[in-house]
Amino acid sequence: HNPGEAETAAGYVDILQIPAFLCRQTDLLAAAGVTGKWVNIKKGQFLSGASMKFAVEKVRETGNNNIMLTDRGNMYGYQDLVVDFRNIPVMRQIGVPVIMDITHSLQQPNQEAGISGGKPEMIETIGKAAISVGADGIFIETHPDPAIAKSDGANMLKLSGMDDLLKKLVAIRKTINSF
Repeated sequence: HNPGEAETAAGYVDILQIPAFLCRQTDLLAAAGVTGKWVNIKKGQFLSGASMKFAVEKVRETGNNNIMLTDRGNMYGYQDLVVDFRNIPVMRQIGVPVIMDITHSLQQPNQEAGISGGKPEMIETIGKAAISVGADGIFIETHPDPAIAKSDGANMLKLSGMDDLLKKLVAIRKTINSF
């Protein structure tokens, strides 16, 4: 979260991730770009896909073209996220790979109980739709028992369901690529 930490983290990781709520922070994007590592910029829930071109430009200005964008939905009211699948092809036009964060996009933040909720029963639907409109990859949080996960359990995929989901998404990708 601090530009000064990008260089330190780059010594230990393959990809630096810019959180959605910091995706417009020029100094953080530039610091990540200077490392030469892949930079995964999560689209803020308050932004359109088209507006992400500015974040990409800030990293490219450092000479780093190892950039990907991750969509995680848009805020809908105060307690729900929705996915506008138009953002995937729009962001692909920027010329970088686009990843769909399937599980975070199903998060329901700011619930009255004080913890985030989620809609894990929609994971397969969001994944299939994202692949069908051209997502280059997916991000999924998983756990053997989401009910006891330390965070984001309400929107996680149970680990035992991962193999089946990935087979379905790969089959969709193969079908799309055959056209």
